[in-house]
Amino acid sequence: MQNQRTIETLIAGFGGQGVLSAGKVLAFAALYGGREVSWMPSYGPEQRGGTANATVIVSRDAISSPIVSTFDAAILLNRQSVSKFAGSVRSGGLLVCDSSVADAAVARPGVDVLSVDAAAEAKAAGSARAATMVMLGVLIGRTQVVDPARVAESLRHVLPPRHHDLIDVNMRALRRGMAIAGS
Repeated sequence: MQNQRTIETLIAGFGGQGVLSAGKVLAFAALYGGREVSWMPSYGPEQRGGTANATVIVSRDAISSPIVSTFDAAILLNRQSVSKFAGSVRSGGLLVCDSSVADAAVARPGVDVLSVDAAAEAKAAGSARAATMVMLGVLIGRTQVVDPARVAESLRHVLPPRHHDLIDVNMRALRRGMAIAGS
């Protein structure tokens, strides 16, 4: 997948899991790497607990439309997202599921499926709250969609200054996810 000119990614879960922030981190890391980017959030009216997802398109070329219904890669952070979106990953794509909250087994012939206990891995990295960054690390490690060195820069942009003390733990979680992906 790393040689593709365009990679269309979906990140989906509950509000409060960092879905939109993870999408922004991916988008800014791609921007800082000189890529064309589209970031499109979607969320329910609830602040926490409602549905949230972000579509991030990273391309070497101009992006003609930010609207996609099938994806090259997806990070699915809850059972509802697995039920709704697991079938939306293209053949040859990557599906990363959080097994700590989406306990439904996923099998997709022709799709690389990785189930990761994101909560346990994030806790091992220093904070259970960094679970979505573990999953983003798995995606980046497997697809090489962005240069991991750009993620720290991206976190400085996405996180408000009062949370910059969380950059190190988020980077540890990201690296842990990349190690899981085998990169």
